[in-house]
Amino acid sequence: MKRLAEFPLEHGGSVLVEIDDDPGGPVMRGVGRDRPTLAERTDQTFEEATATVVPAARSLLSRLRATDDPAAEISIEFGVQLSAQTGAFIASAAVQANFKVSMTWRQASHAAAPPEVG
Repeated sequence: MKRLAEFPLEHGGSVLVEIDDDPGGPVMRGVGRDRPTLAERTDQTFEEATATVVPAARSLLSRLRATDDPAAEISIEFGVQLSAQTGAFIASAAVQANFKVSMTWRQASHAAAPPEVG
């Protein structure tokens, strides 16, 4: 079952994210009612929750660039799934992810064209 989690933003406001219901997590109830609340407010900001994704991508990029014959262009694509309790993690499949992230790095040309004289 899906539910909404509200992640506050560092610079104000918030973002609602649809997450999978955690069967072991707390039961969300409306005040004095027997129905679920609209959204669970998380303890982490959106930026805190997603902070682990960038270092993971950088680590993979560093590893790929360290090969004997590095590619001139490297693309990494992965899914990011959010959890109200654990923050962001790389999803097992892109279809299960809240976000599909595609990053591309191009190697700079080593030989610059000589300036034109004219």
